[in-house]
Amino acid sequence: MKFCRFQSGGETALGVLDHDTIYDLTGVNNITFKDLNSLYAAAESDVFKMVEIATDGMKKARKVSYSYNLLKIPVKPAEIWAAGVTYMRSRQARESETKSKGLYDYVYEAKRPELFLKDSGARCRGPSEEVAVRSDSSWSVPEPELTVLCDRDAKVVGYTCGNDVSSRDIEGENPLYLPQAKVYRWSSAVGPVIVTPDEIGDPHSLEIKMRIYRDGKQAFQGSTNTSQMKRSVPELLSFLKRDNDIETFTLLMTGTSIVPADDFTLQTGDRVEVEIEKIGALANPVRKLQSS
Repeated sequence: MKFCRFQSGGETALGVLDHDTIYDLTGVNNITFKDLNSLYAAAESDVFKMVEIATDGMKKARKVSYSYNLLKIPVKPAEIWAAGVTYMRSRQARESETKSKGLYDYVYEAKRPELFLKDSGARCRGPSEEVAVRSDSSWSVPEPELTVLCDRDAKVVGYTCGNDVSSRDIEGENPLYLPQAKVYRWSSAVGPVIVTPDEIGDPHSLEIKMRIYRDGKQAFQGSTNTSQMKRSVPELLSFLKRDNDIETFTLLMTGTSIVPADDFTLQTGDRVEVEIEKIGALANPVRKLQSS
C-alpha cells in the first residue's frame, strides 16, 4: 500500500495512492486517519493491521485525481539518520575526495557501519519543495537513497525515496567536517509516498535512478540497484537501535551508489529527480543558500 499526505481544501490529509487515484482517508475519519502516526497507533503498531484498516477506509473514501503537485512530505519524521559508504561507488567517491586516504576503504570493510544523524526532521523537505546547497560549498551533489521508515523498536513500517544532499568539498577537506557537509537547512528530502513492506517485497533488489535537469535539459542521469548495497536493511537498523533510543517514525537513509562526475555541482534552478522501483519519483528544485 502507498500512503501519502496531500493538499485537501487548505488542509493536509492522509491518503492512499492507487495508480492515478488518491483515496482520502482523513475524510472518512479524521481521528484514526489524521496522519500515518495516528493510523499506526490505531493498528497497535502492526503494519499488516494498518493496511487492513486503511483498506476498509478506502471503501468509504472520496476519490481524488492524482497530481504530484498535491503531495506533501508523506510523514513527519521524528529524526532522519543516514548510513555512509554502503556501496562500492560511494567508497570510491569518498576516497577520491578526501585527504585522509584509506579511511573510507576501512569504513567499507569494517563490521560497524557509518551512521550519522542527518536531520531532526524539521529541516526535511517533501515533494516539489526546494532542497538547498550550502552557501560556503563549491562542490555539492544529491545522493539518491532507499529510505526506511521504522518504529521505536526498529521494525520496518515502510520505504520511501530519499535525497541526502551533501557538500563534497567540505566533507573531503576533513572527515570531522561531516556534520557541516551533511546537516544544514533543507539538506534532505523524502517522498513521494510511504510504501508498506508487503508491496516492496525484497528491499535489496530495487532499481534506483537519478536525473538532474538544468535549464530544461538533462544534465545527469544514473542508475543502480539496491542489490549492490554491501549492508542489509536489518543490519543497518540493528546498529541504529543499538544502545540508542529512536522514536516512531524515524527514517534511515541507506546510502548511495549514484555519484555525478567530480566536475559536477548543483546550482540554483536545477531539478533533481530520485526514482525507486515500486515507490515512485521524488522531484525537488534546488537553491543555493545565501551567506548570512
